Amino acid sequence: IFMKSWDSTVLSQENPQAASPSPDTKKESFRRKADMDADTNTDIKLRNMTSIYISCGTKILLLYRIGSRVVPPSWCGIGGHFEPDELNDPRTCVLRELEEETGLTEKDLKNISLRYVTLKLKDGEIRQNYYYFAELKNQIFSTFLPECSEGVLEWTAYENLAQRRMPYTAGYVIRHYLETGRHTETLYCGTAVPG
Repeated sequence: IFMKSWDSTVLSQENPQAASPSPDTKKESFRRKADMDADTNTDIKLRNMTSIYISCGTKILLLYRIGSRVVPPSWCGIGGHFEPDELNDPRTCVLRELEEETGLTEKDLKNISLRYVTLKLKDGEIRQNYYYFAELKNQIFSTFLPECSEGVLEWTAYENLAQRRMPYTAGYVIRHYLETGRHTETLYCGTAVPG
């Protein structure tokens, strides 16, 4: 389990098979599903989104997003919703959003990697997020931030990330990434279960 209050499966190059959940985990998952079925209707919609967190030294580029359809104003990665032709290609989606929101393109980054896939049931939707991480190639971009129609861009030091108000799932992803994920090449998958 990679996050408090989450069921998760860790996939890695060394062990591509999903880890088997313990009987207690299975029982808890079924209990949550039963609770979910009782609390929701059958008209559940899907919402697919991507985010990318770009590092430069010991800082990460964050966006204080204003006017989102999904979350109140808060700090998050660069990203957004899939276009219809991107539904099977989260990388294309995140790179499009990156260019739209920052002007940065794939050629400005290195080590672009899908690191987290999350699911969360909220407001009658299953929200599926693909979280990418990358490094900035040229540090000159770390001193210049373009205007962004989605909010305010900021390079935030790792030690200050905990002070930024983030959406529920993004906050867990960032905390886990700083503690564990940045030291591995593992793809982490989780289901958000708000406490």
